[in-house]
Amino acid sequence: MESARHILTSFEDALDNLRKDVLMMSSLASRSLENARKGLFERDEDWCNTVIADDEEIDALEIQVDGEGMEIMLRFHPFASDLRNVIAAMKTSVNLERASDQSVGIARRARKLITLPLMPTTSRIEPIFNLASSVFNDAIKSYADNDIELARTIKVRDKELDELNRDFADNLTELMPQNPEHIRAFLELIFVARCLERIGDQAKTIAEDVIYAVSVKDIRHSNSAR
Repeated sequence: MESARHILTSFEDALDNLRKDVLMMSSLASRSLENARKGLFERDEDWCNTVIADDEEIDALEIQVDGEGMEIMLRFHPFASDLRNVIAAMKTSVNLERASDQSVGIARRARKLITLPLMPTTSRIEPIFNLASSVFNDAIKSYADNDIELARTIKVRDKELDELNRDFADNLTELMPQNPEHIRAFLELIFVARCLERIGDQAKTIAEDVIYAVSVKDIRHSNSAR
């Protein structure tokens, strides 16, 4: 009996540590996106550099989570909900790392935009940034709280983000012939919007994994989150 209790406690501790590391990654990835926002809209290179520097810590955490997940599976052979939770944690860390890479991409684009004259057009990307941040942070919250109802809202909102990105790119493309001197800045903004759209994709995948881990329902290729 004592041995069984020790094994159970060890497994629970390992699972708890895995989850804590994923939540730490979540916090850092969310902070990086917010810092990228500051770098872009405040035209502050220091914020941009912070995003780029912090990415190394997020990368290291992804490797750590992957190692912890593999060790749990090899050592404890979890099954059913425990196995789904381990896999969801590992997959979530991958998507957090990819979202962080997109924040780095935004920061790099923002540094280039800082060297160019300020354009009113930059403000048009703010609704895209707001929606991407909201979707991403809610996906993280759904993971932290095992909230499948919140997770189910992500897919529709990601489609809205896709539409905003397309409209933004189309609008700036139309402006290019009339404003050839701003073409470089327009292109940088289009790439920023594309990074935000991809962050939405990562958020959607995180939400899908939450739904599967909690409800054993795979919605990846369904037309509805329900």
